[in-house]
Amino acid sequence: MITFSNVSLIYPHSTKTILEDLSFQIQEGEMVLVMGETGSGKSSLLRLINGLVPHHTGGILAGDISVDGISTRSVKPGSLAHLVGIVGQNPINGFVTDIVEEELAFSMEALNFAPDVMRKRVEEILDLLSLSALRNRSIATLSGGEQQRVAIGAALVMQPKVLVLDEPTSALDPIAAEEVLSVLHRLVHDLSVTVIIAEHRLERVIQFVDRIIYIEGDGETSIGSPDEILKNSELVPPIVKLARALNLSEIGTSVREVRRATDEIRSRQYPLSDVAQRADSPAIEVSDVSHSYGEKLALNTITTTIHHGEIVAIMGRNGAGKSTLLHSIVGLHAPGKGRISVNGQDPTELTGAARRQAIGYVPQEPGDLLFASSVEEECAHADRDNELVPGSTAALLNRLVPGITTQAHPNDLSEGQRLALVLSIVLAANPDVLVLDEPTRGLDYRAKGLFGVALKEYAKQFNRPVLLATHDVELVAELADRVLFLAEGDIVADGTTLEVLLSSPAFAPQVAKIMSPKPWLTVSDVVHALGDVS
Repeated sequence: MITFSNVSLIYPHSTKTILEDLSFQIQEGEMVLVMGETGSGKSSLLRLINGLVPHHTGGILAGDISVDGISTRSVKPGSLAHLVGIVGQNPINGFVTDIVEEELAFSMEALNFAPDVMRKRVEEILDLLSLSALRNRSIATLSGGEQQRVAIGAALVMQPKVLVLDEPTSALDPIAAEEVLSVLHRLVHDLSVTVIIAEHRLERVIQFVDRIIYIEGDGETSIGSPDEILKNSELVPPIVKLARALNLSEIGTSVREVRRATDEIRSRQYPLSDVAQRADSPAIEVSDVSHSYGEKLALNTITTTIHHGEIVAIMGRNGAGKSTLLHSIVGLHAPGKGRISVNGQDPTELTGAARRQAIGYVPQEPGDLLFASSVEEECAHADRDNELVPGSTAALLNRLVPGITTQAHPNDLSEGQRLALVLSIVLAANPDVLVLDEPTRGLDYRAKGLFGVALKEYAKQFNRPVLLATHDVELVAELADRVLFLAEGDIVADGTTLEVLLSSPAFAPQVAKIMSPKPWLTVSDVVHALGDVS
């Protein structure tokens, strides 16, 4: 179905080759994962499949790519629309209409499909992706995860032979992600659709894929089965890290496989570890806060307190009210009812430098905070605004994601690189409170680990609070002291990370599922417990 023949790619002004003499075939009805570090070129490989690279993005391309026998060199991307459906990293940039149902129908209308065919396909997609309740909603009012599902639906409605997805689960809660991946799995096995996915959250996808293309950097690429690639890769999900830590004979790509291999370990008795409780002074106080969008109630009488030095994760399904709560706390809008205090101040009254010092905020779309024409200029602006030694922000960026070209325009960065740039700018200001909305989209495991270290340093060394809304349960298990769980605008759970994650099968991290009923969330928890009895 898809053939790469001696393909090499390099962008103008780039210091490294993206792909070098790459040849492979993807068969009809195959599901393939593209993995690699942040900024390694995964999105570029996906865009080669439908001709967006180099027709729309530029770059020097050698070799040939063909899809169903059609060379992407000989046709423009629009001529492959009937064959290849593509869903980008940032869905909001690809929407054409304002209403969900209209967006699903748009591509068929553009190609003059019969009304009865359009209606049937739209209804099928609404059911397939659980979008029926959203059909008449404005896309602008949807959560990031809901927008992601609409974008996937808009691609599927054309019934393409090849479906290309760039981080399709990055903004989805674990349940929605499982549903989407199950849908893709059915498309592959029942309809022989060829699916190519680029994804950083490997724990979600490796059990579904047939093969992995691993972009290792400097043009080097490895291709093989999940077992073959993950056996030696540095980028591995917790399930593989656990297998390595326990010296299991097989790494396993599913919870069931590794759980069966760890029966003997779980059967032992281990001393209970004490969970340290923080009782510091309040930093963020939310009292009886409610907020609505028209007739939709987003927050329902929320009351909670975030303390100094505490890292708190807000979790819940897509549309549960997480982003609305964050927007209220940082003062983007005044709550419809109730009161919010950030270190004794009303966040809606903060302006200018005082606001920047009081609250550091990274939104779901971090690019909204960027305005300069190069990475170097953005870092220099941050240094001047925060009265830092020149180069301080750039040094922090290089610590999070090394090797970003400082002369590059922020819009030319990958989603993960752009996020790392914004995180560096916000963290460099050393604000009194740090608020993050989906802060790890586009970041590989290594970058997430460095990001976690930076947040822990910020919270513990400076005794400042961190509040983050995320669907990344593995990050929460490693990083958070406490979890607030939202549902339909209500707080339905508020407790230590261990208590909340262990009590939720859907939101439990991989290690917890494997080691249940033992109270362990991470690989380090397991290693520590085994060390205590050895």
